[in-house]
Parts: sequence; C-alpha cells; structure tokens
Amino acid sequence: MFKLFYPYEYVDSVFAIDYEKLQNKGYKGIIFDIDNTLVHHGEESTKEVDALFQEIHGLGLKTLLLSNNSDERIISFLENIDAPFISLADKPKTDNYFKAVEMLGIEKNEAVMVGDQLFTDIYGANLSGMANILVKYMRYEDEVKIGIRRNIEKVLLNFYQRNKTYQNRIGDIVRKGQD
Repeated sequence: MFKLFYPYEYVDSVFAIDYEKLQNKGYKGIIFDIDNTLVHHGEESTKEVDALFQEIHGLGLKTLLLSNNSDERIISFLENIDAPFISLADKPKTDNYFKAVEMLGIEKNEAVMVGDQLFTDIYGANLSGMANILVKYMRYEDEVKIGIRRNIEKVLLNFYQRNKTYQNRIGDIVRKGQD
C-alpha cells in the first residue's frame, strides 16, 4: 500500500549523489525540485548548487526543474543555471512529469526525479513510472516545528527503511565518502 510513496533511493543531499554513476547506469536527465531539495525554501541558488549543475551538464546529463512554484520564483533561482523548467507543476499529478521527459528529449526510463517530499516529488515520479531519489529535506538547525505532512513522512520512511525490497533500486549512486 505504501510502496507508491517509497523512493528508489534515499540520500542525505543532492551533493551525495554520484551523477557520473547515474549516467553510467543509462540515465540521461535529472529532474529536480527546488525548495528544500537544492536550497532552503525561497532562497536563491548558491555557488555550490551552480557548480553542481555545471558538473552535471559537463557529464552530458540534461537537467530540468519541476516545481509547484511560480515562473518568477524559478527564473530568479536560475540566474546562474541554464536549465528548462516547468512551473506550477501541480505535483504529484503525472502530466508534467511526462512533459518534463518530453522537453528533455528522453524516455521516462532515462530520467531520475530528485526531490525532498514523499507526497509530491516521489509519489508523482512513482505514479509516472520514473526512477527517483529522495533527499533529506533542508532545515535550519534552530528549526523545531515541522508540519503534519513531514511527521507522516517520518512514519512512511520508517516503514521504507524496514522494507529492504524497495531500497537501493537504482543501486550504488552515492559519492564515495558520503555513505
């Protein structure tokens, strides 16, 4: 019942992913969420994130941002990054997951969705039949309050971590020293 919420992989951050290993496994495109995946909610891109996109593009991988945010928010974030995007994506509905792979000119089995939320990013990717990677959502150290959804996610992730069948479905994609 819960399997549609289970990620293929679960890692600490977008920086823990070895994108060259993804490429070697046949993936050609990475679809990213923005807020609490790449940067804290509402923040601009950082030098580290800009460099990450340069690294990914340098490998020949394509990227696209799939966000429930507005054009204005995404365009502001992309100031130093050259990537197409889909705004107001209405995740987890699948239409824009399929549109994303079409825009990238790849097949859905050649794409990986990377996001921080089970109920939008991961659920939508699973409904679309697309591989996905859940990253731990970004929080400030002094942040103590989390929403109801995040508490439910904790319960689902607890089940996920007990069920080895659904873990590591992409396999060996963590950068050395990040495991």
